[in-house]
Amino acid sequence: MNDYDLLDIFSNKKVLCADDKTGALKNIVEILEVFFENVTGVSDGEKALEEAQNNLYDVLIFDISMPKMDGLEALKIIREQNKTIPVVIISAHTDQEYLWRAVDLKITKYLVKPVEKKALIKALNIVALELVNYKVIVNLTNKITYDFCTKVIKKDTKIIKLSKSESRLLEYFLRRENEIITYDCILDYMWEFEKPTKEAIKSIVKELRKKTDDKLIKNLYGVGYICEI
Repeated sequence: MNDYDLLDIFSNKKVLCADDKTGALKNIVEILEVFFENVTGVSDGEKALEEAQNNLYDVLIFDISMPKMDGLEALKIIREQNKTIPVVIISAHTDQEYLWRAVDLKITKYLVKPVEKKALIKALNIVALELVNYKVIVNLTNKITYDFCTKVIKKDTKIIKLSKSESRLLEYFLRRENEIITYDCILDYMWEFEKPTKEAIKSIVKELRKKTDDKLIKNLYGVGYICEI
């Protein structure tokens, strides 16, 4: 599997990028838009923090030196609520002080500016693997597998392609397997602005059960779901 195949993991994912340099932000966003379904770019630390707190992103890419709040300060607050989201730090700083602060915040990769496309792609490959817990193909049952790159279910000898909403929700369940996931959490993750009713979630879950196994995603009446593998 080459680098670009692995980056197909991002085809249903959202990324937040923060950099106060307009040119640098534009260049990085243009690269990210090739791979991610949704890319948001902001130009200061406060906006980055606000975005991360108000919307559920899959990946964060932050500069350190930004107006109003530096990227590491924003990330420190984000980490209080989200311990696992992969983070790439981009910075002109190579001082040990900044490196240790970044390490303490459990970042995935630290890139030194100016960031070359090749270096960013390599970092994104590490992020992609982290997102799927280093398993590109996962066993849902002893006869059913799911491929995070192709968004395909293999069921016995059948190959079943998932829609973007189906793959995004299934992957959300898989990252939080054996956890109770409320309807509100799913609505926030799946829809950024106008949120539909619970019926939209139930419809996607119904299709996932048809395409996978009807025992994979269990309903918790009035609460949400739990995915048990």
